[in-house]
Amino acid sequence: MHSLKHPYVFVQSSRNLFGIFSRLCSVNAGIPQYETLAVSVPKKYVYHVELNRPNKLNTFTPNMWKEFSTCFSALSDNQECRVVILSGQGKHFTAGIDLNGFVESASKAHELSDVARKARFLYKMIKQYQDGITALEKCVKPVLAVVHNACVGAGVDLITAADVRYCTEEAWFQVKEVDVGLAADVGTLQRLPKVIASASTARELCFTARKLQSKEALEIGLVSKVFADKESAIQQVLEVAETIAAKSPVAVQVTKQSLVYSQSRPTSEGLEHIRLINQTMLQSDDLTKAAIAQATKTKTEFDDL
Repeated sequence: MHSLKHPYVFVQSSRNLFGIFSRLCSVNAGIPQYETLAVSVPKKYVYHVELNRPNKLNTFTPNMWKEFSTCFSALSDNQECRVVILSGQGKHFTAGIDLNGFVESASKAHELSDVARKARFLYKMIKQYQDGITALEKCVKPVLAVVHNACVGAGVDLITAADVRYCTEEAWFQVKEVDVGLAADVGTLQRLPKVIASASTARELCFTARKLQSKEALEIGLVSKVFADKESAIQQVLEVAETIAAKSPVAVQVTKQSLVYSQSRPTSEGLEHIRLINQTMLQSDDLTKAAIAQATKTKTEFDDL
C-alpha cells in the first residue's frame, strides 16, 4: 500500500474542492428546472435563459409558451436577479412554432361541437401564447435577447417583447405567419412597428414574409449591435448585463416599468405614471448611495429589491 506523503495537503485540497462545489451548488440550488428552457447564473445578479430544444431547432411547443410565463414571472420576483440574457441553444435561435403541436391543438378545437365552443377554445389557446410572450415585457428586470442564425415566426414575437436585442452576423429574421395562412397573433404586429424605425418596413416584412438579414436589422433598429459569432455575442452582452446589474435595482426596474407603460400612452400619462412611482422611490437609500459613489468616484453595492 502507498502512504500519502502530504496528508495535510490532500485534506486541504479536498476541502477546497468541496467548498467550490458547495458554492456552485448553492448558486444553482434555487434555480427552477424547466423542460424547454435552461436557466443558469453566469454572473452575480445575471440570469441566462436559453431556449432548450436544440434537436427541434428550439421550436415553440404548447409547454414552452407556459414555461415562458412561469420562468419570467419567477425572475421578475427573484431578488437575486437584476437582468436576464435570453438566447437559444444549438444551431438556431428558433425556427418558430412547432407545427405538430399547433396542429394537435387546432384539431382539438375542430372536435368541439359548434362554432362558439371552438372559438372559446382557440381564444384561450391564443391568450396563453400571448401571455407567454408578454411575460418578458411584464418582467421588471431588463431582458437582453441574443439571436444567432434563424429567428422565425414566434421568435420575432419573442424578441420584440425583450428590452434590448443583439444578433450575430449570420442571423436572419422572418415574420413567417402569412406563409402558413394566418396573421401573427402573439405580438409581432403590435410590437414590431414600435421597435423599428419604419412602420412601412414593418408592414412590408409582415405582408411578404421576406427574410431580414442582420445588416438591415441593425439599420432599421431591430437590433442594437451585430457580433461576429454567438460566442463573442454572449460574452459581450454578458458585460452589458453586468453593467446593468451593478446599477441601483430601484432605478433600473422603475426605468423599465416607465418605458413599458409609456410606450403606448400619451406623454402626459407617462409623466404622471413616473411622478407617482418616484414620489416613493426617491426616498430610497439607493439615491444617496449612488450620489456619494458619483461624487467620490467609488463603486457601491445596492441592497436587493
